Amino acid sequence: MTEQPGTKNVLFVCADNSSRSQMAEGFMRERAAKRFEAASAGTRSARLDPLAVRVMAEVGIDITEQCSKSVVEMTGERFDYVIAVGDLVREARPFFPGEKRLHWSVDDPAQVKGSEELLLEEFRRVRDEISSRVDEFLSAHDPAIGHLENKTLATM
Repeated sequence: MTEQPGTKNVLFVCADNSSRSQMAEGFMRERAAKRFEAASAGTRSARLDPLAVRVMAEVGIDITEQCSKSVVEMTGERFDYVIAVGDLVREARPFFPGEKRLHWSVDDPAQVKGSEELLLEEFRRVRDEISSRVDEFLSAHDPAIGHLENKTLATM
């Protein structure tokens, strides 16, 4: 990762790095690229899930250039925040010096079985949950957003 002055590095980790962590990376890049450098990885790498790509495109975010990576590939990198996006990876992920560990218990949409429409509904639900969690993270950890919120509250 290339670190820009004043930016914080965030790593989103899930089991396969095929959907949840990829969506979180996409939202973070879209909403706070100048203040946060986002990456994602899995305890193992898999292919980027086409349904994740599809549901992100529905909200105007293109993640087609992102690729699945293993946390092993991140060895030697420095992250300010490492966010486990799912329960299976919570304890299995490696430790990065200086990191603040966070955990988001988000269901894996790829585990749902059924019709394409049922799968799409689940991917959309998970996408929307991750979107909200990224917004909450930014509200709590982004000085620019926190400053704007405080200023808005002060004028009420």
